[in-house]
Amino acid sequence: MYDDEFAAHPQRVYERVRARGPAGPVQLAPGVDATLVVGHGTALEVLRDPTLFARDARRWTALNEGRVSADSPVLPMMAYRPNCLFTDGAAHLRLRKAVTESLARLSTTRIHRDVEPVAAYLIGRFGPRGHADLIDDYARLLPLLLFTKFFDCPADIGDTLTTAMSAVFDGHDVLRADQDLTACLAELIALKRLRPGDDVTSWLIQHPAALTDDELKDQLVMLLGASVEPERNLIGSALLLLLSDSGSSGAGLLVDEAVDRVLWNDPPLANYATHYPVRDVDLGGVTVAAGTPVLISFAGANSDPALAEARQAYHAGAHLAWGAGPHACPVKDPARAIATTAVETLLNALPDLTLAVPAERLRRRPGPFHRALASLPVRFSPVPAVRTASVPRDRSAAATAAEQPRPTACATSGGRDTAVRKGFWSSFLDMFRS
Repeated sequence: MYDDEFAAHPQRVYERVRARGPAGPVQLAPGVDATLVVGHGTALEVLRDPTLFARDARRWTALNEGRVSADSPVLPMMAYRPNCLFTDGAAHLRLRKAVTESLARLSTTRIHRDVEPVAAYLIGRFGPRGHADLIDDYARLLPLLLFTKFFDCPADIGDTLTTAMSAVFDGHDVLRADQDLTACLAELIALKRLRPGDDVTSWLIQHPAALTDDELKDQLVMLLGASVEPERNLIGSALLLLLSDSGSSGAGLLVDEAVDRVLWNDPPLANYATHYPVRDVDLGGVTVAAGTPVLISFAGANSDPALAEARQAYHAGAHLAWGAGPHACPVKDPARAIATTAVETLLNALPDLTLAVPAERLRRRPGPFHRALASLPVRFSPVPAVRTASVPRDRSAAATAAEQPRPTACATSGGRDTAVRKGFWSSFLDMFRS
């Protein structure tokens, strides 16, 4: 599930697994074996039974026995972290409650208000050219900048955060990027403890669960990882569907309808939700040993023939793109609002947007977990760069502090000098201060 063939034609793998039953053996990376669940009913059984199927990766037998290489490319997505994705029982409930209740304070109105200036800023960067790669120039950057805004990062911290997260997702110098990410989030948490604001970081700090600094850092990293990469893929695939004139044309679709079809047919996180059976278990005739990774194929389960009627109507309640059970995606409502607003803002700004290459020539990024376009080249009539927003009247203490340059551990972590080279976030903030 890690080569170009799988990236181009994942349904072929799901169909081969389905021919044996609702689950079957796969290889996620060289030397990393797992069981993939492609049956919708079986997927729900696994997702809804935390007593039999645990999420704690410290149960992973092959990893504990040294049979999985320490530099395996899937470890960043599968190794244990003390956040609400990889915990069970009371620990999971405590962490998840803090996350979900903090995110619930992000109203749809606020999401729309925050997405639009970020989208306008990015469009202003490539609009005068008349061409763009909507993945690198838009879908990849918008979620990073947006969550930096939700966290209310000062300029220097935001620059390091966006750079480090990009490196983690792209697999570039991951160790150093992780160090930079840890340093800048530690500084953000310290700043927000001193000067709380109306933002997700402050809400997590203030939550009655009383998270420690390490727990706060791990939840923030989880929120970035669970939001930024899937959001990029959802925005990109929805745009492709709306711009495509191939067999499953998006012509005439509303943006909401396009998002629904992507969540059904090309869920941005196609295979994940790793579970570890606490004892040997039978999954539709396939025996899975305790401590063996069991992944849910959201894409495979969505294409289960048993769901043919629901698929025909694209009934939103039946697909598994957001997962199910106690670990269902905690950001599904914000994620949908972000994607819809991002797509609508782009199409309104560039009404004659068209694909620069035929849809069938577009390549998908290899990887066992995501369903992701490598690029989305487009053409449009050039538009002049314009000022995207005025200075907000209500500004947080962190944003005000960001106006003053200051040496920080974050800015100098790993030898980077963000005071000399501005990143996307500080450039975006400049739009509000000039």
